[in-house]
Amino acid sequence: MLRYEESLVEQELKDIVVGEACADLRHQLDISYPVNNGIVQNWDDMYNIWDHAFYNELKINPSECKILLTDPPLNPSKNREKMVETMFEKYNFAGVFIQIQAVLTLYAQGLLTGLVIDSGDGVTHVVPVVDGFSFPHLTKRMNVAGRHITSYLVDLLSRRGYAMNRTADFETVREIKEKLCYISYDYKREYQLGLETTILVKNYTLPDGRVIKVGTERFQAPEALFTPELIDVEGDGMADMVFRCIQEMDIDNRMM
Repeated sequence: MLRYEESLVEQELKDIVVGEACADLRHQLDISYPVNNGIVQNWDDMYNIWDHAFYNELKINPSECKILLTDPPLNPSKNREKMVETMFEKYNFAGVFIQIQAVLTLYAQGLLTGLVIDSGDGVTHVVPVVDGFSFPHLTKRMNVAGRHITSYLVDLLSRRGYAMNRTADFETVREIKEKLCYISYDYKREYQLGLETTILVKNYTLPDGRVIKVGTERFQAPEALFTPELIDVEGDGMADMVFRCIQEMDIDNRMM
C-alpha cells in the first residue's frame, strides 16, 4: 500500500485553501482543479484562485493596475469574453490584454517566428507562429499533458503493487513523476533493458519514510505524450503533431 499515516495534530483549516498550501494539507482536502484541458470549467473556484493571487500573493489594488492574461490556443471565445468581463467588472482593472501563450513564449526568447510546443497540466498544443502571429487553423491539440501522465503513472505503479486511490496519493505520484520520469529515445530497447536488468530502478522515499522502487515506469508514463493510445486517447502524439504542423505550413514559412 502506498499510504502514509495521517497527522494526528489538529491543524486549523480555512474554508478555502489555494496554491501550495493545498499540497501541505492534501490528505485533509477535497482538491478542485477549475481548469480542465486548458479551459476554465468552474468559474467560482477560478475566482478564488484569482482572489488569492491578486490580494494575498501580489498584494495589489487591481483598479490601479493593468493586467496581461495568457490564453491557450483554440480557447472558446466565450471563455475569453468571460475572463475580460471578470477582470473589468469584478476586479476593476484599468486595462486587460489577452495573448496566446505560444506567442509570448517566443517573445521571451527574443523571437517572432517559430514552432512552439505548449504542454501544461491538462492539454498540449503545437502552435506555429510567424512574425508574432499564430495560426489557429494549423494549431494542433492533444488532450494529454501533465495530469494525464501522472494518472498513468498511478496506474503503472498500481500494477507493481503500490495501491493509490486518494488525492494525497496523486500529489505524491506527481512529485515522483517530476523527480524520476524521463523521455526514452528508444522505447523498445529501454523497456527490454528494464526487464533484463535493474539499472533503471530508482528508489523514492515516501512522506512516511518508506521506500518504493520505480523502474520502467519512469519512461513508460511520459511515453503517452507520443503514443496517446496508451491511455485510450485517440489522435496523433506530440511528434506526429509537430510533423503535420510543419507539413501544412506554407512552403515559405517552413524554414522557421
